[in-house]
Amino acid sequence: MKKLVALFMFFCALPVVANAYIDREIAAVRVMNKAAGKVYNINIPVGNSAQFEKINITVRACKQSDPFDAEDYFAFLEISTATDGMVFSNWMSRNEPGVRPLQNADYDVWLVDCKNKE
Repeated sequence: MKKLVALFMFFCALPVVANAYIDREIAAVRVMNKAAGKVYNINIPVGNSAQFEKINITVRACKQSDPFDAEDYFAFLEISTATDGMVFSNWMSRNEPGVRPLQNADYDVWLVDCKNKE
């Protein structure tokens, strides 16, 4: 009986786990050139790259948290330079930009939003 109840609870919770995040089509990132002290906003479609000065930013995924939870956005970014190669490859969160920041002497990059094409 316990196994049956556990199995039932597992299958009831499965749709909730499967819909935990909503895929979005565009990642809005903000890049700061530390030397110039200027901030730029860039919209990059998922699966595409954008060249900004010395860095290349590739967006692999952009997701929004479940609307019934606290709103947050997550993007998997790959950031490279011509001289150093890959300098960042990880998930970045909008609500916690200091958890996995880009560690680069010239630029700061953080996620602003994940959205769909309008």
